[in-house]
Amino acid sequence: MPVDVPPPAGSARARLELQAIRALLDAQRRRVTRYAERYGAPAPAAGPPAPQAVAAPPPSGQAVLDALPVAALLLAPEFDEGGEVRDVVLLARNATARDDEASRFPGEALPRWTGPVSLFERIPSLAGTAIPRMLADAHRQGVPQHSDTVEWLVNTRTGPVRVNAEVRIARCGDHFLLTWEPGGRLSMAGAAQQLVRTCWAEWNLADDGIQPSRGFRQVLGLADDTPVPSLYELAAATTPECLTTLYQTLYDVLLRKRVTQCELRFRNSERVIRMVAEPVRIVSGGLVWALRAVLIDVTTERRRREAAQRAERAARREHERAEAVAEVAGVLRDAVLPHFQDELDGYGLEAAAVYRPDAPGAGVGGDWYKARGLPDGRLLLALGDARGHGLEAVTLMAKLRYALAGLAYTSEPVERLTQWLNEVACADDRESTATAIIALYHPERTLLRWTCAGHPRPVLLRDGRAGQLPAPAGGPGLTLGVLPGTSYSATETTLETGDIVLMYSDGLTERRPADPEKDTLRFLDAVERCFRETPPGPGHDGLQDYVERLVARLNGPHCTDDATLLALRRP
Repeated sequence: MPVDVPPPAGSARARLELQAIRALLDAQRRRVTRYAERYGAPAPAAGPPAPQAVAAPPPSGQAVLDALPVAALLLAPEFDEGGEVRDVVLLARNATARDDEASRFPGEALPRWTGPVSLFERIPSLAGTAIPRMLADAHRQGVPQHSDTVEWLVNTRTGPVRVNAEVRIARCGDHFLLTWEPGGRLSMAGAAQQLVRTCWAEWNLADDGIQPSRGFRQVLGLADDTPVPSLYELAAATTPECLTTLYQTLYDVLLRKRVTQCELRFRNSERVIRMVAEPVRIVSGGLVWALRAVLIDVTTERRRREAAQRAERAARREHERAEAVAEVAGVLRDAVLPHFQDELDGYGLEAAAVYRPDAPGAGVGGDWYKARGLPDGRLLLALGDARGHGLEAVTLMAKLRYALAGLAYTSEPVERLTQWLNEVACADDRESTATAIIALYHPERTLLRWTCAGHPRPVLLRDGRAGQLPAPAGGPGLTLGVLPGTSYSATETTLETGDIVLMYSDGLTERRPADPEKDTLRFLDAVERCFRETPPGPGHDGLQDYVERLVARLNGPHCTDDATLLALRRP
């Protein structure tokens, strides 16, 4: 994120908002400056020189060591001709180092201190750390050396102890002073900031002084050698749409003295930073002289939220579309499917039908059935299952159903009607396939002639016993719409008084994983059980009650398709 990028030249609004931010910051700078001039400490007045104090004797070297607030060791390294460390003598240690050793290594974990000793003999693992190199560099370069993390192991009676410290080595006359802070607090703070993508900073409003945390540049995506941006430079690097909220945030913190927050997006970067800012006052309730803020990289969180919102909107649109399609399909289905009452009495038959849509799926499918009297006195009966769900399946269902009704007026036998209907399905541009049972009933002979196009065969319920009707010669024919020029065979079934013929779609019986034989046996058992429990009463209402009880028994939570049942009874 470059910090010196001006707003787009053509964006007049952005320029005005950036000018307003600069004016706000400049005004607060003037207030802080006037306050410092008015209440600052006066310059010392001229007068006679103060009496000279009597010099006290200098403290001992050990006293100086003990005054240091961090653990310290005084070392006398021995160097070879190449400037490398040959050995290091530990001359002294301060009180903080002694306390640290006592807390980390209680008892006899380390040899008892008796005076100057070889550092590497006392703690051998130090020889393999960065300390020898740091001593050599401090000796050759004459400047202090610093390492964020130095780790070593100390073997104790209870097991090895890992020590992690920030180490600094500097010359001290002819010796070297090694200081350390246990735990690597600064390193852990930087690592924590990287882990949670959080940093903080304090901007002094009088002199643009900035005190950032160690991970500030990394969280904002700045190079390590990039100067930390001032508040104005931070504003100049944001996208124009963020300037209004940033101005409001600065106004609330500087003038209203409130804790507030905003989100910043930076040009030439995809990062989104949430800034939570608070005022730092000179005195309680007084003037705000600095702004302290925590900055959190919320890019991933924002992307997830935006992706979730997009997915929610897409799901809502899809749900609305599905509801609309289901409503249209349902209206179309209701318009084309018959509702039986006493329409077939003239043919010596009673009929009842039940349709259950696939509720977890599209809400409506391609199941269809047909019952229509023909001019030659025969009765057309059919039940099919068009491929797919929703409006597409219902459209195909209606096309096949109306095509069959028209073809039936030719007085051709049922096998020819099935062949022609297959040609209609094959002629469709899309993949339009369907299974079907197509039958013609001859009332004068109580004869049912039917064909099978890849569909479950009808079931005959006679005297309380149920069984599938025998397949036509050569077995069931091909599914409609698969192969043009396919021929179909018909078979005949004579109906006796009280016989019930059940035509059904596989959605009523099929379970996952599919096993056609088990599915058929389950259906036959349900047909007989419902009959034994309560035989169907007389008339259409009695037959309708029976088929609804049968569907309710079969159409449980394991059904994965729409289910249709058409029942015909010779009373």
